Amino acid sequence: MNDQPLSGMEDVEARERRVRCRLCGRPLTGESSRRTGLGPACDAKLHPPGPDVPTRRHEVPQDPLPGT
Repeated sequence: MNDQPLSGMEDVEARERRVRCRLCGRPLTGESSRRTGLGPACDAKLHPPGPDVPTRRHEVPQDPLPGT
């Protein structure tokens, strides 16, 4: 093994390569994935999108205001 300490940039690169998904252990490559600690597939498993529910609001026909 090399006993020389890593330079600042090499240390950052080595640390980025070692980031793994907290759920499955796969290496993370994307910046947002590294920040959250979860890969896209595992993040989708833990945080599924909400249901697509249409709003219950509807327009009601109204008479015009008197005097306008």
